[in-house]
Amino acid sequence: MTKETSSSSPKGVELYLSLGSNLGDREDMLNRAIALIGERVGEVQRVSSFIETEPWGFKSKHPFLNAACLVLTTLSPEQCLETTQQIERELGRKRKSRNGVYHDRPIDIDLLMYDDLELSTPKLTLPHPRMKEREFVMIPLREILPSSS
Repeated sequence: MTKETSSSSPKGVELYLSLGSNLGDREDMLNRAIALIGERVGEVQRVSSFIETEPWGFKSKHPFLNAACLVLTTLSPEQCLETTQQIERELGRKRKSRNGVYHDRPIDIDLLMYDDLELSTPKLTLPHPRMKEREFVMIPLREILPSSS
């Protein structure tokens, strides 16, 4: 269900990801996740600064460290989702948030945008439907987006 876009190339399409961690060595967890993304999803082109933020949607004494990255991938959106969820499990994530119930987690990886694809399936919606509501997503994302000048 992938559509070709004008920015597609033999190297792949642009996939923007949001990453967050609020348990354990958060910086190490983000770096490990980015390394695995580079090995399994595609070539990491840009990584934002890491920013510390308060938990969103739930209360916790553990602040998050958040980042965004741009990856060139030849995987389909569904393959990207499966691969990032596998990386989350390998790095210690035990459960996904469901129905707006959030919790502490060692790693969270969300697909934000896959080129200019618009997709809505039971498992995946692109672009991410709530990313613009979340400064912890938008601040790092704006840092790595191409400038509009």
